[in-house]
Amino acid sequence: MPEFQTILTTLSNGIFTITLNRPEVYNAFNEQLTTDLIEAFKEAAKNEDIRVVVLTGAGKAFCSGQDLKDAPTGGGARSLRDSLERRYNPLIRAIRKLPKPVIAAVNGVAAGAGASLALACDYRIMSENAKLIEVFVRIGLVPDSGSSWFLVRNCGVAKAFELAATGDDIPAKKALELSLANQVVSADELEAETLNVATAFATGPTKAYGYIKRMIDRAASMSLDEALDYEVFMQEAAGRTKDYVNAVEAFREKKKAAFTGN
Repeated sequence: MPEFQTILTTLSNGIFTITLNRPEVYNAFNEQLTTDLIEAFKEAAKNEDIRVVVLTGAGKAFCSGQDLKDAPTGGGARSLRDSLERRYNPLIRAIRKLPKPVIAAVNGVAAGAGASLALACDYRIMSENAKLIEVFVRIGLVPDSGSSWFLVRNCGVAKAFELAATGDDIPAKKALELSLANQVVSADELEAETLNVATAFATGPTKAYGYIKRMIDRAASMSLDEALDYEVFMQEAAGRTKDYVNAVEAFREKKKAAFTGN
């Protein structure tokens, strides 16, 4: 396992937990944090012992977005294009292309690129005290790191414009209503409920989850005929996995399927 400076990682029973660890600045992004996260997701992609990823934050926040006090590499003025193309966009792509489920345990505020980070995950469990904020407009910027795409896909064009253009706080219960969260639990229950969900994914058909992820990401831009054809392709792939073969055999024997992720 690589060594990291700004995140904590653990691997137990197939669950790879990544904790953003800059609590003194509410886990705001600096150069090192984005670098560490990209490397952690590379590890998740290649390590077959990892079957699900949990992403959370240390302290009171999930991630407060870009650390505006962080000096850009090489000195001089910060290039927003450089930050996005070199740091943020590769991170979001790494999450979306990972053929394994990614759970965001949103323990506190997720603002700006921190909100994008949460929305990039496949499943979001929010503490009832947590909130999402598309804070970009408050400093004269536009949503980035995938937020425009995630907002439209989850809650529609009109609501996406409202959330992006007002920059209003989105409390956890409101996020649930808008399909920006899957579950809302008390702060005391967040860790336990995240473990329950992660365990279910870690003991499930990992390859099928990866295929589902690819299908869902493509579906919105496909016609029905294209989606039907793609389902044929992906179902054929799923049907060749050991988990499918073993699950059918278990069904015939009236046993519970034991998925190995293969």
